[in-house]
Amino acid sequence: MRKGSIAASLFWLSAGWLIVALVATGFLLTDLYSRALDTSLSETLDFHIESLTGALLETGDPKSESIALTDPRFGRPRSGWYWAIRDTDGALYNLSSSVVGISLPKMSGPRDDQGRRTAIMDDAFGTSMRVVERTVTLAPKTYEIVVTGNLSEILELVGDFRGQAFIVLGAVGVMLAIMSFIVARFAMRPVDRLSAAIESVRAGESAAVTGSYPREIAPLAEEVNELLRSNAQIIERARNQVGNLAHGLKTPIAVLRNEAAAKKGALANVVLGESDKMSAMVATYLERARLAARTSVVGKKTDAAMIITRLTRVMGKIHPQVTVTLHPVDPALPWFRGDEADLEEVAGNLLDNACKWSAGLVEVRLDTERDQASTNLLISIDDNGPGLSEQDAQKVLRRGVRLDEKTPGSGLGLDIVKELVDVYGGTLTLKRSALGGLLVELRLPTARMGTIARSSG
Repeated sequence: MRKGSIAASLFWLSAGWLIVALVATGFLLTDLYSRALDTSLSETLDFHIESLTGALLETGDPKSESIALTDPRFGRPRSGWYWAIRDTDGALYNLSSSVVGISLPKMSGPRDDQGRRTAIMDDAFGTSMRVVERTVTLAPKTYEIVVTGNLSEILELVGDFRGQAFIVLGAVGVMLAIMSFIVARFAMRPVDRLSAAIESVRAGESAAVTGSYPREIAPLAEEVNELLRSNAQIIERARNQVGNLAHGLKTPIAVLRNEAAAKKGALANVVLGESDKMSAMVATYLERARLAARTSVVGKKTDAAMIITRLTRVMGKIHPQVTVTLHPVDPALPWFRGDEADLEEVAGNLLDNACKWSAGLVEVRLDTERDQASTNLLISIDDNGPGLSEQDAQKVLRRGVRLDEKTPGSGLGLDIVKELVDVYGGTLTLKRSALGGLLVELRLPTARMGTIARSSG
């Protein structure tokens, strides 16, 4: 069961964390920039407060024209930069030329150790301001010095900075995502090589997983090879035991048959009949051991198109009364992953039976059938004979059931075909043909394309 790509999972996990980290970085940088600008504004306002305080104490006259600030922003109306000197009752004594059409708000609340108060307020034009107020005593009166700075300008700068920061961080994120994708692909190369090596073993091109791998993957390759060796040993032992058992039983069975054949009577007939059944079973299991030995050899593959083409020609000569047609075959058709003799035995048996029971027409198709897990070789054989009922089609595919025993005279012996198909991990399906007879669909595993040019047969 496949659940997706490790490289894709790594990429999306990295991309997700990158997005979170870069967004957090963007907001953090914006907050730091905003704090820095606000601190700079506060320090600028404190400097102007100290300048006005010094000028007031120096002149001793709150109305003196020499009390002024050189910053040109205080000379531009509606700039958000204002200053004024007033008494505690609110009467104005001096102010900046930028104070036009507005009145500076009266502040309330506690003061700090230096007699200052700060607040954020809006002027009459909707401009947000940071306001700093300080009291200065010139006997017999106490004066309030108020200075404001444009806070809206800082908010606009922060907004511009935020937009630019996210553009830059977005570009950085794209570059990091590309780098993450490249790193993920590079890191997964050994896994791809291991997968290709295992596929070579499965396709019969290699007997073991070969190649050098990083220390994280090397144990997996070694375990796969050990599993292959262990599996081969188990199969070999099981095959030998079955063969030894079958060969060991042949002599006692032969003795029983000979003794029973020399005698007459009911008991002799029973012994002879049961001996024949045991001989058939021994022959069957010996044949299965032979098939297992032949199909377990790694590295075999067969040009299916060449074999089927040859078989159709042979069947046309053996059954001259039958028209055997092979539909055009795709030149890129994959090869059969198995022994040539086995494919000839399976396909030849099915094709021969189709010719025997057809009414003069047999059509053969050779194609591939792909699914999410694998690609199979699909051999379809249609005939226009009597066919099989659905019940007979199900019965004939059961292990150990022969249709010629269930339906006398059918002539279809599929035991060896079913055994070979099962050994190779294929499937055999019987359906009703569009020609009116039987449709046989044989699916077998495929191998990679051979390097030798395909013969014309």
